[in-house]
Amino acid sequence: MREKIWYSFPVQLLLLHLRKNLALILIWVVLLGIILEKFGVMLGIPFLFLDPEYLHQVSWVSFMMMGIGFAVLTMAFHMTTYIMDGSQFKFLAVLSKPFIHFCINNSIVPTIFYSIYCIKFIVFQLGNDLSSEWFVFHYFLGFTGGSLLSYALIFGYFSFTNKDFFILFAGSVDKRLRKVRLTRANVISQYKELKSKQDKVLYYLNLNLKFEKVRPDISRFEGTKLLRVFDQNHLNLFLIQVFLILFVLFLGVFKENPILQFPAAMSVTLLLAILVMLVGAVSFWLRKWSTVAVIAMLFLVNYFSNFSFLNRPHEAFGINYSIKPELYNLQRLNQLLHPDTVAKDRARTIKTLTNWKNKFPEEEKPKLVIVAASGGGQRASLWTFHVLQSIYNIQQGEVIQHTELFTGASGGVIGEAFFREIYLRSQSDSSVDPMDPKYLDQISADNLNPIIFTLLVNDLLIRNQYFEYRGYKHLKDRGYAFENQLNLNTEGVMDKPISAYKEPEQSAKIPMLPVTSLITNDGRKLVISPNSMSYLGTSVLGKSGKDEKKQSIDFVRFFHDHDPENLRFLSALRMSATFPFITPNVQLPSIPEMETMDTGLSDNFGVQDALRFIYVFQKWISENTSGVVLITIRDSEKSTEIPPTDPSKILEKIFIPLKNIYSNWDNVQTIQNEVLFNYMDESMPFELEKVEFEYAPEKVQPGELSGSQETMQRASLNWRLTAREKKSILASIYTLKNQQSLKRLEEIFEDSHNTQSTDSIQ
Repeated sequence: MREKIWYSFPVQLLLLHLRKNLALILIWVVLLGIILEKFGVMLGIPFLFLDPEYLHQVSWVSFMMMGIGFAVLTMAFHMTTYIMDGSQFKFLAVLSKPFIHFCINNSIVPTIFYSIYCIKFIVFQLGNDLSSEWFVFHYFLGFTGGSLLSYALIFGYFSFTNKDFFILFAGSVDKRLRKVRLTRANVISQYKELKSKQDKVLYYLNLNLKFEKVRPDISRFEGTKLLRVFDQNHLNLFLIQVFLILFVLFLGVFKENPILQFPAAMSVTLLLAILVMLVGAVSFWLRKWSTVAVIAMLFLVNYFSNFSFLNRPHEAFGINYSIKPELYNLQRLNQLLHPDTVAKDRARTIKTLTNWKNKFPEEEKPKLVIVAASGGGQRASLWTFHVLQSIYNIQQGEVIQHTELFTGASGGVIGEAFFREIYLRSQSDSSVDPMDPKYLDQISADNLNPIIFTLLVNDLLIRNQYFEYRGYKHLKDRGYAFENQLNLNTEGVMDKPISAYKEPEQSAKIPMLPVTSLITNDGRKLVISPNSMSYLGTSVLGKSGKDEKKQSIDFVRFFHDHDPENLRFLSALRMSATFPFITPNVQLPSIPEMETMDTGLSDNFGVQDALRFIYVFQKWISENTSGVVLITIRDSEKSTEIPPTDPSKILEKIFIPLKNIYSNWDNVQTIQNEVLFNYMDESMPFELEKVEFEYAPEKVQPGELSGSQETMQRASLNWRLTAREKKSILASIYTLKNQQSLKRLEEIFEDSHNTQSTDSIQ
């Protein structure tokens, strides 16, 4: 019995993969690590597989598509390993349906993965607050149905096209194969290799899943003819590979159709399937030269990537890229930040501040409110919007009326921008209510599926589709997919140029919102605002002179000739929220080419810009207000317990320095902001108070909400949130700290009203 198992075909194939095809096995290991939430939890990658979303909902259809995706990946694994290693096992050639027999015996690894995945997603969904546990059964049926349908179609194709030894050499097929010179050369090469193989297989699983002995008389069949059976099978596998790649190209043409936008995890599995099959194709056609060919191909791709047809810039939509680029050097920066220019921008902003003050004729010195929101993907967008709604609910929106500046980064800015737009519309349309819960659903709707899908069907290939925005033509990419989906989710309310906000900001109908992006060339900030804010990037008194390093660049002024006010506001938001590898860095028309990415790397909380604004206008604030209230909306806790440290293993010591830098970057910025705030608080000639809101789901007490005993888990850093993550974000407003912050805002504006009433009586 021991020999029967050890020398069985499934076991020998597994051992062969561990010896020879470890890279293919590692794909399954990595996927398994993701499913078991060992990898990518912070980025929410496991939830893309355990809670797939299609057409903005998790359903049996989304799980059916996951079943199709995993089936395609599994068949890619079978086809590639069959192409590379099937010819070593000559007994397959004389079996009926040799490839199907190979797949059955090659299924140990996929079966383990499928079993763990099904258990894991069922457990996950049972804890996902579904209205009925029968939904989980529907999901399982959908996943199973998608898998079985895919296998039925692929195996059905092979049943009709693949021939065994006895059918193949009836005459006609043999003559057809002899005409393919490359194929016959490959056959002879494989036959020579076959003589040196010593793999021993005594039993295999038949189509009835029962062990059957290998024929003892395989040696009497002519070796070259046996190998032609495999070669004919390989031709059919190659046709399937070509079909899948053509199918992906076809999808690229219609990628904006929501029906064709697969769940993000399915797109990942299709991409892996294509890569796996390419490995098999290269290995089969090039044999011993495959490694050399792959290395040469990498060098060629790297070389030609500098050519314009492959290296097309990822653009900001709405500006003019067709005219001469701007010079980007220190001399030009000094010219743009001349003291006279800074003074003009300050004077213009003081007019805006005066218009803001005139909204409160009954208040001699109103409180000035500034809101700074941190980045953090979609969780930050939803959390910021939810906090702003809660603040709006105080004193019939008075806190928001007193707010004159929004700052922040990434997802936080998107949440601020969406709330600001809703607030602007509510002033002219009584049917628009900023407290409407539908806006929470809109800002938290999935924005990841179209990005990953576009990466698969468009950006990994040659981008060749264009669209026009306000007179300028731009290439579509996953940045466009991000903007387009955000636009659809928010019903198009922010699809306008930045110039549309110029007058509302100047008249103080809405707070100013400088959208910032980090310039990767030199670490400066790019400040995008219809009203120039050059004072954010240099000394307002000009005392630093030529030795000062300018801190930021005003977008509108720098790209004055490129129609900068025509920039799509959604593009500005994308530039502030460019997550590496998900949305591409934006290239701007300058020499050298300016490239921007997520501003969270330099100031993830927006506090620096807020304090800079307070410092620049401290005199006006002191003379015209009763002080400043700085509201910070963080997507993390400011003060957490110091974690314990355990002795590190050798391999861990290699990565711990990088891990510490990444994990402490949030703390480093927080400490820097505390130092700046304390300095400002102690030096400003007016009262400066900070009111903080923190996303801390762990601090929500079990049983506090609707009798739930569940401990809230932190949402991932992603552009897609699960139902459980959305619940944890919305529930965080009920933590003790956040409730105290809301109460403090109520007290501040009650005191302000009482003071004004007393003054009027006197």
